[in-house]
Amino acid sequence: MESKLFAVFYTLGNVAALASTCFLMGPLKQLKRMFEPTRLIATIVMLLCLVLTLCAVFWWHKKGLAIIFCILQFLAMTWYSISYIPFARDAVMKCFTTCLS
Repeated sequence: MESKLFAVFYTLGNVAALASTCFLMGPLKQLKRMFEPTRLIATIVMLLCLVLTLCAVFWWHKKGLAIIFCILQFLAMTWYSISYIPFARDAVMKCFTTCLS
């Protein structure tokens, strides 16, 4: 039960965070910017993870899978968010490649 509540509230929190940007730039402009080619994949992955988290909890009854999707939500939201900062994605990629090589 606790993992179900966590997954639901975590997903609702991410939806609220996404909706809060509508307040800043307006809903139509936000939707247009979400689906620009530079952040299309990040948007799709983020929205997919939101839906899959709820599917894992309510339909598939897989708590572990829901936690994995919550982690993927975090990563997708982070990648989506940094897409609004100029050259941030390049800096993150360069940091990771430097650390891994």
